[in-house]
Amino acid sequence: MSRGTVLAFDYGVKRTGVASGELEIGVAHPLATLTAESRAARFAAIDKLMAEWQPGLLVVGLPLHPDGAEHELSRAARNFASELEARYRLPVFLHDERYTSAEAASDMQTANKSGVKSRHSVDARAAQLILQGFFDERATA
Repeated sequence: MSRGTVLAFDYGVKRTGVASGELEIGVAHPLATLTAESRAARFAAIDKLMAEWQPGLLVVGLPLHPDGAEHELSRAARNFASELEARYRLPVFLHDERYTSAEAASDMQTANKSGVKSRHSVDARAAQLILQGFFDERATA
């Protein structure tokens, strides 16, 4: 697949950042931060995004320790990716997300944002960094 919309997710227990981009041009953009009290509410919000953007594939950030080892949130992200694949019947790629949240937070601090709005922006920005990394990796493969 070389064309089409991609949605990427920075999965978190409380918030999930979402980014979008186009395979053909390989540029990612922050889209939204989903705050859901339940799994059903989270997937209801994702259902709306899926209907609106109609992506051809999905990317989920895979959190890892600095040495590359997986941890509890890695398993949660893998489970989330499996749920997306089963629910939407689309290919789902996992992409190493080490340091994306820290980089996104640094970006927000540099842009002089603060408070709750900033936390929500950080999640969408982290999803953007995950997706941009996925695009960049594909371009060099």
